[in-house]
Amino acid sequence: MGLGDMLAKSDPPERLTAHLAATLEGAVSLRRRVGEIAVAARVAERLFWPAVCLAALCHDAGKIPYGFQAMLRGRIRSWGERHEVVSLGFLPGLITDERLLVWVATGVATHHRALDGGHRSLVRAYGGASEQEWRDRFEPVPGDVAGELHEWLGETARRAGLTTTPCPDGPVDVIASARRVFDLLLDHWEMPASADEGLTAVLLQGAVTLADHVSSAHGTLDAYQPLGAEFRPLLEKAFADRDRSLRPHQTGAAEIDGHLLLRAPTGSGKTEAGLLWAAAQVVAIGEATGGVPRVFFTLPYLASINAMAVRLGTLLGDETLVGVMHSRAASYHLAAAICPEDGEDAQADAARKAVSRAAATRLFRETVRVGTPYQILRGVLAGPAHAATLIDAANSVFVLDELHAYDPRRLGYILATAGLWERLGGRVAVLSATLPDSLARLFLDALRRDVHLVEASAAGAPRHRLALRDRHLTDSGSVDEIRGRLARGESVLVVANNVADAQHLFGELAPETEAAYLLHARFRRMDRSAIEAAIAERFGTGRPRRPGLVVATQVVEVSLDVDFDCLFTSAAPLEALLQRFGRVNRIAERPPADVVVHQAAFAPRRGQGEDYADGVYPREPVEAGWVILGRHDGAVVDEGEARLWLDEVYGTAWGQEWYDEVLRHRTEFTDAFLGFAHPFSSRDDLGERFDELFDGTEAVLSSDRDAYEASLGQVPGVKAAGRLLAERFLIPMPFWAAPLTTWEKRLGVRIVEADYDERLGLGEIHGPAAHKYQAGEVL
Repeated sequence: MGLGDMLAKSDPPERLTAHLAATLEGAVSLRRRVGEIAVAARVAERLFWPAVCLAALCHDAGKIPYGFQAMLRGRIRSWGERHEVVSLGFLPGLITDERLLVWVATGVATHHRALDGGHRSLVRAYGGASEQEWRDRFEPVPGDVAGELHEWLGETARRAGLTTTPCPDGPVDVIASARRVFDLLLDHWEMPASADEGLTAVLLQGAVTLADHVSSAHGTLDAYQPLGAEFRPLLEKAFADRDRSLRPHQTGAAEIDGHLLLRAPTGSGKTEAGLLWAAAQVVAIGEATGGVPRVFFTLPYLASINAMAVRLGTLLGDETLVGVMHSRAASYHLAAAICPEDGEDAQADAARKAVSRAAATRLFRETVRVGTPYQILRGVLAGPAHAATLIDAANSVFVLDELHAYDPRRLGYILATAGLWERLGGRVAVLSATLPDSLARLFLDALRRDVHLVEASAAGAPRHRLALRDRHLTDSGSVDEIRGRLARGESVLVVANNVADAQHLFGELAPETEAAYLLHARFRRMDRSAIEAAIAERFGTGRPRRPGLVVATQVVEVSLDVDFDCLFTSAAPLEALLQRFGRVNRIAERPPADVVVHQAAFAPRRGQGEDYADGVYPREPVEAGWVILGRHDGAVVDEGEARLWLDEVYGTAWGQEWYDEVLRHRTEFTDAFLGFAHPFSSRDDLGERFDELFDGTEAVLSSDRDAYEASLGQVPGVKAAGRLLAERFLIPMPFWAAPLTTWEKRLGVRIVEADYDERLGLGEIHGPAAHKYQAGEVL
């Protein structure tokens, strides 16, 4: 066989040289999009991107041994060796600069496996083996093909403008060269790397793996950023069409060069201000680096992420420009494309397209993405699976909406990573309607560059009138009061602190109105999507006012563009309450609307430990907020003064403990994840800790098991599409709830015995685990 017969992949077959050329092309396009990275320039000077491109070109050259080719052709089941190690053997004949050689070899060797640590590491497999042992394991290697490939690599590199040495005369001893380069790599990375060198090494690894993945998927990287110089005129025209103009805080944000802290009440155009700031940073970073910065808009809740994706797609005039970046992105795309009355063929086609769209986002295609911070945070796990996230984050723009919604540990981790984004050339904004000075100080402390504060005026028409009730939200007197509002034909929002209370209230109140919806986190995916769409259709801001009821938990708080006549809510921390207020009289087009806050019930969780409000929130901040609200009972809410209420809460002993806890977790995350002293050691143990913190689990009702299995096979030949259709039946549950389920290995899913209703969601759990679960305690 000659070089033209060598394969890189078998399903479908792809020629080796075609794949190598495509991966080089992917690296070149990545370089154009990311631009020059300051930290990499300090460490590797002008070698970083040449090293990426040469590593991309040579990464799979080691697939020419007879064993690997036999495996691709089905003659043997497994070769049992690592092709990337053999690829190292082609580098000395192309590169004489030893410093460049080390960087290129680093990218080649680490694009699939950890170099050190873990049972699957390259050191565990090949460290200390003699040259003869290497020959016994890797040979035979067709010498004529090796020479032909070496010549092809050199010529291809030169055509791409990469400097290489002329091909050596005589046969190429690939295995001997590979072993020497491997030893050189081990020597170089044996000692701890400096902070900048370690980070640069992970960026290199990420660039090579991303180029490889884009090439393998025959994908592309968007090179257009719609949130750039064209965005402000676009937004101004959209405003002018509605007889509006930019507000002072929006123009102020648009004129900043650097990080941003934005305080702006709900309904004041906070999102547009953040986008205008992002567009200005895109221009500045692009001019400085020569790249096309990506924009990440992060939110804490799934419903708000999906709503923001729709909103951005509408604003930009093309929803395909916006990537949805969370663990259920494919389900989001499927929900947007499928109708309940669609037949199986239409469902299958929609599932194929949804899988394709989500896969494109996982390959970092779009330059605008909406999601949770956690998908970007995963980049700190580094390694072949996550390093691509870091290179994609370099020279990018990050808009963090409503940081208050995260607990101290997650908040500390996000702030630590914001410092990393800054090191990578990024710029960060925090947008909040409820930003206490304590949180502002934490953000300022996390970054080195200047942070600019912009505050929106709260001098507009008052929107809310506060009322307190000493009884609980579920009390019969509270329910009767809500019934009275429904009887008057008002649109009413009721927010409970836990699922059990929300379900109870919905059961009491739904018969009182023609349109009633319950929204919380424990619905099947397909049911929740339908509920969210119905709520947005009936109660969306700017739509004709219609009577009805929504009972919800915390999922309604952030970035849902809805507008109600009045609110009844359980007491919660002030930030959460102010967010809930913001769903009422949203654009102040009516006289101040009633927001009625009910006393929470305080008790230990499961009868142990400290008291929590309705089993959810720590007692101290809820009680402190209740005292402050009590001073304003019956008054119109001054939104400018409300920030001072927050500062009063965070000025308590509890507030200082909260501040110290956030700092402690920020340091913890920095020490554990952001050092990169050993950039190519396995981080599997850190990955497990990360998953426990950020990832939940999901389960299928035992009554849905057969439908789930049938959906898996609904799209012949496309397993991912079938699994996506099956995922409609999944119910999200927290990580700790896994023991409440049973694992069905054949289907690869957890099964839960439980009551369920399409309007109420998850109810009582049955079976052996029932005694461990109290209905509604899963938030």
